[in-house]
Amino acid sequence: MNITDTPIADLKLLDPRVHQDERGNFCETFRDSWFRQQIADVTFVQENHSRSTKGCLRGLHFQSPRSQGKLIRVVVGEIFDVAVDLREGSPSLCQWFGTYLSAKNRQQMWLPKGFAHGFYVTSNFAEIIYKCTDYYAPEFEKTLAWDDASLAIDWPLEGQVPILSSKDKLGLSFDAITRGV
Repeated sequence: MNITDTPIADLKLLDPRVHQDERGNFCETFRDSWFRQQIADVTFVQENHSRSTKGCLRGLHFQSPRSQGKLIRVVVGEIFDVAVDLREGSPSLCQWFGTYLSAKNRQQMWLPKGFAHGFYVTSNFAEIIYKCTDYYAPEFEKTLAWDDASLAIDWPLEGQVPILSSKDKLGLSFDAITRGV
């Protein structure tokens, strides 16, 4: 795997080496020992598979206090994937990074604990698989408003109104979250 640093410390992009011939292709998407040495010494305890339609925006989700690290990849379609740094004391607190993840580019994004995560589906539909370092705990789940003006995330909406869940429509502002509301 090739590792690309992002402008936010500890947030990484991973590109697998793809072996291709007339039969098709093969790539290794995860190896525990390599990940622990090169990225983060963590244990993944849960893996999720999500399918969403074009125009769906999910997020920005996080858990507090039981924060989760996540390794995200797309196996069908394309998304614009976003991470927002919520780590207390971080020099990049409240900064976001976004990139296109797709089945075609095979790129993965590693989000350590302390980030909110969301994505917008740009293809007809997308299937996302992500590993988590802690179990989903609905009692600790929180939603940061996807459209919070203080974040100024440049979602590629192209004039469309995103499809949102009821929960995501009620996301809190960054200011409300940092005040502990």
